[in-house]
Amino acid sequence: YANYSLFLENPAKITALAITLNEAHNIEGYIKSLWFVDEIVIVDSFSSDETVALASNHEKVTVYQRTFDNFSAQKNFAISKAKNDWVTFFDLDEEVTPELANEILEKFKNPQAIAYFVKRDFYFMGKRIKYSGLQNDYIIRFFNKNHCRYNANLVHETLEADGNTENLKSSLPHHTYKSFDDYTAKMHQYSALQAKMLYKKGKKPNYYHFLFRPFYRFWNQFIFRLGILDGKEGFILAYVSAFSVFKRYVNLWLLYRKIN
Repeated sequence: YANYSLFLENPAKITALAITLNEAHNIEGYIKSLWFVDEIVIVDSFSSDETVALASNHEKVTVYQRTFDNFSAQKNFAISKAKNDWVTFFDLDEEVTPELANEILEKFKNPQAIAYFVKRDFYFMGKRIKYSGLQNDYIIRFFNKNHCRYNANLVHETLEADGNTENLKSSLPHHTYKSFDDYTAKMHQYSALQAKMLYKKGKKPNYYHFLFRPFYRFWNQFIFRLGILDGKEGFILAYVSAFSVFKRYVNLWLLYRKIN
């Protein structure tokens, strides 16, 4: 870690933000990887494991607990608690490498943009996924909080930047799902939130949504986005993605059933 000892004594005036739920297995590594910041703000959704206790043991960490309503609201709340203008916002399953940390520090010295995109390298069950539509995944992870806010999407939220943006050279390993059950659980959560978004828009499900949309999602991801080149992992990703589309419209149908 270049400049590690120096920044332990005089970390940059950067706030690292994160939202958590039952991340005890990741929290120590996450905090250690953020050696270059002077403040870490964690917004926890009332974890039932040791996430909060472990995080609170670190001097530069402040933990807030907030009932989860949606990703955008949770992340914007975290932004509001940052004492510094410049912030990072990494997920706990993303690996902040020394190369990426040092590049962020270089940009912080003389920023030419108000937000910086990082290319994520997607790992599924330990394997690097090079296709499946995931090979060009760029996401903002370092930005000036005065010019950026997450949109109102309940899921698949996007950070909207009001100004110039740039891409960083370093990539970000994304160890997103270490098991099949972990992956499907998150897909079910996303499907439920997407259904709520559609319901608010007055969208009603029909046979087209139940039959064609999942079918199209699978073949688009597996064939047209070259998921077949990712082997069995590519097939599993396409299958679960298609099922999550089906589950989205089942959840939407159930929302109307509750009303009626």
